[in-house]
Amino acid sequence: MEMVTKICGCDMVAWRGFVYTIFILNFVFCCQLILLQPLVAAIDGKPGEAAALFERVSQSIKVKKYSEALAELNTAIEADTALSEAYWHRASILRQLCRYEESEESYNKFLEMKPGNSAAEKELSQLHQAQNALDSANNLFDSGDFTKALEYIEKVVLVFSPACSKAKDLKVRLLIATKDYSRAISESGYILKEDEDNLEALLLRGRAYYYLADHDVAIRHYQKGLRLDPEHGELKKAYFGLKNLLKKTKSAEDNANKGKLRLAVEEYKSALSVDPNHTAHNVHLHLGLCKVLVKLGRGKDAVTSCTEVLEIDGDLVEALVQRGEAKLLVEDWEGAVADLKSAAEKSPQDMNIRETLMRAERSLKMSQRKDWYKILGISKTASMSEIKKAYKKLALQWHPDKNVDNREEAEAKFREIAAAYEILGDEDKRTRYDSGEDIDDMGSGMGGGGFNPFGAGGQQFTFHFEGGGFPGGGFGGFHF
Repeated sequence: MEMVTKICGCDMVAWRGFVYTIFILNFVFCCQLILLQPLVAAIDGKPGEAAALFERVSQSIKVKKYSEALAELNTAIEADTALSEAYWHRASILRQLCRYEESEESYNKFLEMKPGNSAAEKELSQLHQAQNALDSANNLFDSGDFTKALEYIEKVVLVFSPACSKAKDLKVRLLIATKDYSRAISESGYILKEDEDNLEALLLRGRAYYYLADHDVAIRHYQKGLRLDPEHGELKKAYFGLKNLLKKTKSAEDNANKGKLRLAVEEYKSALSVDPNHTAHNVHLHLGLCKVLVKLGRGKDAVTSCTEVLEIDGDLVEALVQRGEAKLLVEDWEGAVADLKSAAEKSPQDMNIRETLMRAERSLKMSQRKDWYKILGISKTASMSEIKKAYKKLALQWHPDKNVDNREEAEAKFREIAAAYEILGDEDKRTRYDSGEDIDDMGSGMGGGGFNPFGAGGQQFTFHFEGGGFPGGGFGGFHF
């Protein structure tokens, strides 16, 4: 009896296990039917269920979930290789993603099933146009024709392949190459909204901010990219290149502020060599260099540096002022006045500019007078005895009686020498002349009816020098 009871107990356990297994298998089968119902329906040729499948694919495309859409279509095709519409939908998605070879294969498969379908043939033609345009854009980018390349991308590739990441990246690169940094930031921003970890977009957006001299934001983009991929070559180069530029710039500015001007010049030049194309930052480096060179009295070099600034930003008042100062150093009086006038017009309330302009105008006016020192061949620091010595030598050299063959030239030269001596040989007149006072040929002067060593109509004028008249007969006085 006990043995029977044990046998019955074992049968009951086995029976419950069998029932439980059957239940699990039925549950799995039902789940498969539910999940695969749309595809099975499509395979069975139920138009309504096929339409639902393609509607889901369409919705996935709208929210840019291309991978999900392709997965559904691939599953449908695996279930039924004769499902022609699935090939067409897959071809369209692959074309939008610019996966052109795979797309063309699916179009051709569809057209084998539905030969002569004009809509599919048109899309296949568009695929070829986009493919050729993308190849052309890449070639034009390499050759430096950025504007034409951008046209191919915007007007062809992204029209027929709007989800093409390669085309979007190339577009941003082209915008940077054409110095349209604001658009580059916008376009790369759209890419990052779809994929915030896109390394290429992080690099390019950082580069656009860099060229706008928004270095802090550029560094944040580079750092985020490097956290995702610490060994990314272009990101590392961009990040460390920017850090190096900022370090050299700070060193140059610090040395300039400390009065270490020659060292500052070298640091500014070193910073400028880091990236000659970084105009938004280099404009400040050139200006800093120009200021230092002006302080060092290196006018010619300062003019060059300030001109570099004004070629980048022609309205920068400080650069106009500094170039005006530099031109004063090289005695380009007219150029200095022109620059300072332009600066004064742009900043009419700045009295320092006006004072510098007045100084330049005074220098210009002085430069337009005769340089009596130059006429006598002496320096501006010459003593009175040196002035008299130079006068005697030149008066003798250019005496008209000693220059019979070129008498007219000698007379003009002699008058000029006499006029120079009249001013420089008089302490009061010389002081007034040196101070920039407008001595208009002096009162006894060299103008009409004034001083004339030859007189008029046979008037005699006798020159007397220390130690007697001119040596030799007849030079104590002469007649005309």
